[in-house]
Amino acid sequence: MSLDDKLNAILARHEEIGARLSTGEVPPSELAALSKEYSDLSTVAAAIGERRELEREAADLEAMLEDEELGELAASELPELRDRLAMYRRYAEMRRWKVEMLSHSQTPLGGCKEAVMSVAGRDVFARLKYESGTHRVQRVPETESQRRSHTAAATGAGLPEADEGDVPIDDKDLKVDTYRSQGAGGQHVNTTDSAVRITHLPTGIVVQQQDEKSQHKNRARAMKVLRARLYEHERAQAEAERAAERRSQVGTGDRSQRIRTYNFPQGRVTDHRINLTLYKLDRVIQGELDELIEALAAEDEAARIAQLS
Repeated sequence: MSLDDKLNAILARHEEIGARLSTGEVPPSELAALSKEYSDLSTVAAAIGERRELEREAADLEAMLEDEELGELAASELPELRDRLAMYRRYAEMRRWKVEMLSHSQTPLGGCKEAVMSVAGRDVFARLKYESGTHRVQRVPETESQRRSHTAAATGAGLPEADEGDVPIDDKDLKVDTYRSQGAGGQHVNTTDSAVRITHLPTGIVVQQQDEKSQHKNRARAMKVLRARLYEHERAQAEAERAAERRSQVGTGDRSQRIRTYNFPQGRVTDHRINLTLYKLDRVIQGELDELIEALAAEDEAARIAQLS
């Protein structure tokens, strides 16, 4: 059995158990075991879905390489995409966290415009909150005949997930639009108005979701992302009132702040907030982030203690 066959078998089993549980007719003697198996498989199924989505992106970019005009652009984006297949997902796997892709949008040329994923598990926010900011990548593209280094950047934000009680949202403050889901290049994914765009009028924050075929599911996911962004908005406002304190801590959570550089020609990764450089980029890309994160946490704690004294 090939790897793809095994993954399909896992997805089929996950769907089968979900269908049985949804009937409400599972005997009590089987309910606990089936529920646990379904929960365990949900984590795996989410990872399989994310892997296949990213593999599709990679395949699209590889196809673009044959186009004379788009080939150079595709060649420069493909390595970053492959690296993204590795680092955070593998770090989550090492820590046994559950990862779920909430939304993903592409550029007209097939690149990644924005991706939102949910990560659940012990100490998730405590460790990933330091990842907010601009991540800079320096590498030599395969199409670069003179071996000159090129720089690309991606912006990340690690936000705590907010419950309804944490961020109450009044329906009158929302503008909800529905439209047909679209794929790369503008083609319609389906023929119903299942995609949802929600605008929070007081703040102007806009979220949209089109990955699900159900409008109800897309709205629920969009509200989940909106709560997180509103929570971040409120937290940023509160922190702005403590500007002096923020300057004394490690990072501000500001997405515009350059926090880290990944230099492939030299095999090094540098965190600019604490001036830490590690010459083990290959291992960091494989998900070994603990050394960086623990150094950031230690520096942050020391800064807080110093301010109290």
